[in-house]
Amino acid sequence: MPVTAVKPYTGEVKDSADKFHGNQLLYIGWEDHLMFCAPFAFPFPPAMRFGDIAEKVLPGAFGEHPDFEKVDWSKAEWFKSGKPWSPDFNRSLADNGLKHKDVIRFRTPGLTGIKGSCS
Repeated sequence: MPVTAVKPYTGEVKDSADKFHGNQLLYIGWEDHLMFCAPFAFPFPPAMRFGDIAEKVLPGAFGEHPDFEKVDWSKAEWFKSGKPWSPDFNRSLADNGLKHKDVIRFRTPGLTGIKGSCS
Protein backbone atom coordinates (compact mmCIF):
# COMPACT_ATOMS: atom_id res chain seq x y z
CA MET A 1 0.00 0.00 0.00
CA PRO A 2 1.52 3.36 -0.97
CA VAL A 3 2.09 5.93 1.74
CA THR A 4 1.64 9.64 1.17
CA ALA A 5 3.31 12.10 3.53
CA VAL A 6 1.00 14.66 5.06
CA LYS A 7 3.74 17.29 4.91
CA PRO A 8 7.27 17.38 3.48
CA TYR A 9 10.10 15.92 5.56
CA THR A 10 12.02 18.78 7.15
CA GLY A 11 14.41 17.01 9.56
CA GLU A 12 18.17 16.71 9.19
CA VAL A 13 19.24 13.69 7.15
CA LYS A 14 21.61 11.80 9.46
CA ASP A 15 23.02 9.40 6.86
CA SER A 16 23.77 11.72 3.93
CA ALA A 17 26.94 11.06 1.93
CA ASP A 18 28.78 14.05 3.45
CA LYS A 19 28.78 12.28 6.85
CA PHE A 20 30.81 9.28 5.65
CA HIS A 21 34.25 10.88 5.16
CA GLY A 22 34.42 10.24 1.42
CA ASN A 23 32.76 6.83 1.60
CA GLN A 24 29.29 5.90 0.43
CA LEU A 25 26.88 3.39 1.92
CA LEU A 26 26.22 0.31 -0.16
CA TYR A 27 23.61 -2.21 0.95
CA ILE A 28 24.32 -5.82 -0.08
CA GLY A 29 21.98 -8.80 0.33
CA TRP A 30 22.13 -12.48 -0.62
CA GLU A 31 18.93 -13.80 -2.19
CA ASP A 32 17.48 -17.12 -0.92
CA HIS A 33 19.59 -16.97 2.25
CA LEU A 34 17.32 -15.70 5.02
CA MET A 35 19.90 -16.52 7.66
CA PHE A 36 20.76 -12.92 6.73
CA CYS A 37 17.32 -11.32 6.96
CA ALA A 38 18.23 -7.97 5.44
CA PRO A 39 21.00 -6.46 3.33
CA PHE A 40 24.14 -5.40 5.18
CA ALA A 41 25.27 -1.76 4.99
CA PHE A 42 28.92 -1.10 4.18
CA PRO A 43 30.76 2.24 3.89
CA PHE A 44 32.99 1.97 0.80
CA PRO A 45 35.06 4.50 -1.12
CA PRO A 46 33.59 5.12 -4.59
CA ALA A 47 37.02 4.29 -6.10
CA MET A 48 37.00 0.77 -4.59
CA ARG A 49 37.16 -2.03 -7.15
CA PHE A 50 33.90 -3.99 -7.23
CA GLY A 51 35.81 -7.29 -7.26
CA ASP A 52 37.29 -6.43 -3.88
CA ILE A 53 33.82 -6.67 -2.42
CA ALA A 54 33.38 -10.29 -3.54
CA GLU A 55 36.97 -11.23 -2.73
CA LYS A 56 37.62 -9.37 0.52
CA VAL A 57 34.36 -8.16 2.07
CA LEU A 58 31.63 -10.72 1.42
CA PRO A 59 33.58 -13.65 2.92
CA GLY A 60 33.59 -11.81 6.25
CA ALA A 61 29.92 -10.93 5.99
CA PHE A 62 28.44 -14.16 4.61
CA GLY A 63 31.26 -16.68 5.06
CA GLU A 64 29.74 -18.43 8.07
CA HIS A 65 26.92 -19.75 5.88
CA PRO A 66 27.67 -23.29 4.63
CA ASP A 67 26.67 -22.31 1.07
CA PHE A 68 29.20 -19.49 0.84
CA GLU A 69 32.20 -21.69 0.06
CA LYS A 70 30.25 -23.10 -2.91
CA VAL A 71 29.54 -19.70 -4.53
CA ASP A 72 30.66 -19.47 -8.15
CA TRP A 73 30.93 -15.72 -8.71
CA SER A 74 31.01 -16.22 -12.48
CA LYS A 75 27.43 -17.55 -12.26
CA ALA A 76 26.09 -15.15 -9.64
CA GLU A 77 23.09 -13.09 -10.72
CA TRP A 78 23.18 -9.48 -9.57
CA PHE A 79 20.34 -7.02 -8.99
CA LYS A 80 20.49 -3.27 -8.46
CA SER A 81 17.33 -1.72 -7.06
CA GLY A 82 15.49 -4.96 -7.88
CA LYS A 83 16.47 -5.02 -11.57
CA PRO A 84 19.00 -7.37 -13.21
CA TRP A 85 22.43 -5.80 -13.30
CA SER A 86 25.89 -6.90 -14.45
CA PRO A 87 28.75 -5.41 -12.44
CA ASP A 88 32.26 -5.21 -13.85
CA PHE A 89 34.47 -6.72 -11.15
CA ASN A 90 37.53 -4.85 -12.42
CA ARG A 91 35.95 -1.39 -12.32
CA SER A 92 35.28 0.87 -9.38
CA LEU A 93 31.96 1.21 -7.59
CA ALA A 94 31.54 4.65 -9.19
CA ASP A 95 32.35 3.25 -12.64
CA ASN A 96 29.72 0.57 -12.05
CA GLY A 97 27.18 3.34 -11.44
CA LEU A 98 26.83 2.70 -7.71
CA LYS A 99 25.89 5.68 -5.59
CA HIS A 100 25.34 6.41 -1.91
CA LYS A 101 22.69 4.14 -0.35
CA ASP A 102 22.23 1.94 -3.42
CA VAL A 103 20.98 -1.58 -2.76
CA ILE A 104 22.44 -4.55 -4.60
CA ARG A 105 21.56 -8.20 -4.14
CA PHE A 106 23.04 -11.34 -5.55
CA ARG A 107 21.54 -14.75 -6.26
CA THR A 108 23.65 -17.88 -6.47
CA PRO A 109 21.96 -20.41 -8.78
CA GLY A 110 21.75 -23.85 -7.20
CA LEU A 111 22.36 -22.51 -3.70
CA THR A 112 19.15 -21.91 -1.79
CA GLY A 113 20.15 -22.01 1.85
CA ILE A 114 20.61 -24.78 4.37
CA LYS A 115 19.13 -27.95 2.84
CA GLY A 116 17.21 -25.82 0.33
CA SER A 117 15.30 -24.00 3.08
CA CYS A 118 16.27 -20.48 1.94
CA SER A 119 17.80 -19.97 5.38
